[in-house]
Amino acid sequence: MSRGMQATDQNTDVLIVGAGMAGVMAAVELQRVGFRVLVLDKGRGVGGRMSSRRVGGATFDHGAQFIAARDPRFAAVLERERRDGSVEPWFRGSKGGVDGPMHWRGRPAMSAVPGHLALGLDIQLETSVMAVRGEGNCWRAETATGRSITAGAVVLTPPVPQSLAILEAGGVTLSPQLYGRLAAIDYDRCLAVLVVLEEPSRIPPPGGLTLAAGPIRWIADNQLKGISVEPAVTLHATPAFSLEHWDHDRDQVGRILLDAARPWVAGGIKTFQVHGWRYSQPRRFDEEPCVAVSDAPALLLAGDAFGGPGVEGAARSGWAAAEAILGRCRAFRGSAAA
Repeated sequence: MSRGMQATDQNTDVLIVGAGMAGVMAAVELQRVGFRVLVLDKGRGVGGRMSSRRVGGATFDHGAQFIAARDPRFAAVLERERRDGSVEPWFRGSKGGVDGPMHWRGRPAMSAVPGHLALGLDIQLETSVMAVRGEGNCWRAETATGRSITAGAVVLTPPVPQSLAILEAGGVTLSPQLYGRLAAIDYDRCLAVLVVLEEPSRIPPPGGLTLAAGPIRWIADNQLKGISVEPAVTLHATPAFSLEHWDHDRDQVGRILLDAARPWVAGGIKTFQVHGWRYSQPRRFDEEPCVAVSDAPALLLAGDAFGGPGVEGAARSGWAAAEAILGRCRAFRGSAAA
């Protein structure tokens, strides 16, 4: 992986924008069958919302909190990652007294999972794609630093509003029906508070609670979870609270949420930080696992708004995008041979 390459022009078979789970899984599949794949991401690390952070001696999962698998193909991926040491079981979910799927955690933290899956990929970080333009039988992507990348196919995996902005900036026209379908996808926001404690929390094992009332939706003890040496708690506010307080002073917002968390963090607080996830979770999902904007040259949208909820949904969408590109290549080769 590299950061902010300065070369002005680059060529690749497939350009993938976004190094979250959808982008990584699409890239792995396409590279496996021989495509040259380049992944660009504006962040400082892979994984998108599968993010971890250190504050002093404390470690936090402050985005996605766990991974659940219902699809056999994705379950097989998690089993391989377990053998390789990047995930381990955390707890088994349940609903209405019925056992649900195992909830897995990253090892040593959530960001380790996409990081391990991305080994061997050409990923360039801290690189923002501003526009994608059609040029004959290929696409040209333009970055914030003036770089230009030409690709035979493109997969956009950012949140849908950001992908639409990239297409609009490049003059890519969508049919009214497709634009309306994509523009209807919106996202919940989430304010996350990362709290370093002076003593262990009162959260019971295994260390994660979904709350039914109040401004907090989820609270997790990262020490009980097994990722932090020091007592460290992650608070996720509800979508309603996050939207209402999004533009408010973050220090004040953090204190409101800490007051609400007093039953579980009654001891002293060393420090806290507040992070805002503008595109935390899709409110609605598209009917397809990925969406084709163009067939020739191929341009697809993928991500957790298409493949279904959670990390697994993003992975399924990435696979679907890779399979769509492969299908278009086979169709082209078949028509050429005929």
